[in-house]
Amino acid sequence: MVSVKDAGASELVKKTAEELKKSMKMPSWAAYIKTGISRERPPEQKDWWFLRAASVLRRIYVDGPVGVSRLRSYYGGRQRRGHKMAHFAKGSGKIIRIILQDLEKLGYVKKVPRTGKSVIVGRTITPEGQKFLSGVAKQIK
Repeated sequence: MVSVKDAGASELVKKTAEELKKSMKMPSWAAYIKTGISRERPPEQKDWWFLRAASVLRRIYVDGPVGVSRLRSYYGGRQRRGHKMAHFAKGSGKIIRIILQDLEKLGYVKKVPRTGKSVIVGRTITPEGQKFLSGVAKQIK
């Protein structure tokens, strides 16, 4: 049986983005925004939204329960500040939140509450999401 971890990350993300494009749609405002404060321009690829969604889904599969804050750190980068020293800046939280909400509607991701408390720890992949990603990984191999 082929696992998601067996398939190459870039190939898996590209193929998953093609599959997600059939069931998701990109918001109209997404064509005009940057993906974080550390970026100078918006993405040049037309289907960057689906690539990010596929990458987020893979990241949730690999890292287990993950919240928006950790995903923002993963998609962040070096912020250039002119003559001052460059510093790390997190990625856009709204993009990640909207993608997570869309993946929840598709049934690939669910919220995980902390045991004994009502605070949400983050999101984890559902069995349906595992089946979807495993199917894509099988197509690649």
